[in-house]
Amino acid sequence: MSEERFLVLVEDDAAFARTLKRSFERRGYRVIAAASHEELLALLAEHNPGYAVVDLKLGGTSGLACVQTLRAGNAAMPIVVLTGFASIATTVEAIKLGASYYLAKPSNTDDIEAAFERREGDPGAPLGARPSTIKTVEWEHIHEALVATDFNISEAARRLGMHRRTLARKLEKRQLR
Repeated sequence: MSEERFLVLVEDDAAFARTLKRSFERRGYRVIAAASHEELLALLAEHNPGYAVVDLKLGGTSGLACVQTLRAGNAAMPIVVLTGFASIATTVEAIKLGASYYLAKPSNTDDIEAAFERREGDPGAPLGARPSTIKTVEWEHIHEALVATDFNISEAARRLGMHRRTLARKLEKRQLR
């Protein structure tokens, strides 16, 4: 099989990783999987994939380090970042670090494959008014603080001026996956 159909999947949710892996294999990809940045580094020492799918939140750490590592190893690799809550802050950071595309979960193999094919932006994308609620603004502010602290809840809570347990409760209500 050619290297252009060789994909690395960085996802810490074992069930979701298994499902995506099987789906991509049925489409003719060879897939290797890692659950952390450390596992990704070990895989990249032996393999040279042509595509990547990276979960934004890997356990308690950020998948953005994986994006940076992948981009440094292969500047032409299409890298798709998946996340349970897409925020402007993490989208911008992922793209700055080299991600080709950013998708909110739940995303399926069709969505990801379509993202691999998109090489250019769409100047005809519709501009719509995005309704902002107080909850949305609060959540984006929390997410920005989490990204800035590499998902360190204690430090993010300190920067937000709230108690760590308050932030933890808010995060339990709205998962980052």
